[in-house]
Amino acid sequence: MPLPSVLLENAVAEFAKLPGIGKKTALRLVLHLLKKEVGEVEQFGEAIAKMRREIKFCQRCFNVSDGDICSICANSMRNQRMICIVENIRDVIAIESTQQLSGTYHVLGGIISPLDGIGPDQLTIESLVNRIVKEETEELVFALSPNIQGDTTIYYIQKKIAHLPCRITTIARGIAFGGELEYADEMTLSRSIANRLPIQQYVK
Repeated sequence: MPLPSVLLENAVAEFAKLPGIGKKTALRLVLHLLKKEVGEVEQFGEAIAKMRREIKFCQRCFNVSDGDICSICANSMRNQRMICIVENIRDVIAIESTQQLSGTYHVLGGIISPLDGIGPDQLTIESLVNRIVKEETEELVFALSPNIQGDTTIYYIQKKIAHLPCRITTIARGIAFGGELEYADEMTLSRSIANRLPIQQYVK
């Protein structure tokens, strides 16, 4: 789409590089910024630049942090001997929003996927194993994607820590509430049956 300004075009091109942002949405965002005062736009730009320059990754769990240790790891009210293993930072944010986990996290930075060229050495698995040993972790909660890559990652980590006295659990998997059985894939349905619960847990 031809634009009347090269500056406008360049700005649109940069916004369009963001995931989920097409050219039309990028143009709408840029035109919105044009309505703002110069100072507001500069503040917006500086906030993004400062975030990228100064943000750190927790030396313990690899979550994003303003310091060397993130606020979750530094919170003495959390169960420091429980580690929830997740694929990425978005997963930490999603689980935290439920306010149901009392422990800490460990961000792997991905999952094992040979077809995508991602092996164990490219993830933070060794750091996790060292942490489990050093901190005498009591429970690991796997919260990885319910697919072959996720299961492969869980299996690999389990083998690495098989000699350690650590309880291993995973988040429940099954049919979503309101879902139709006929549309569930075979693996999901199989797990739902295998992990069935007593009916009194639903009827209260």
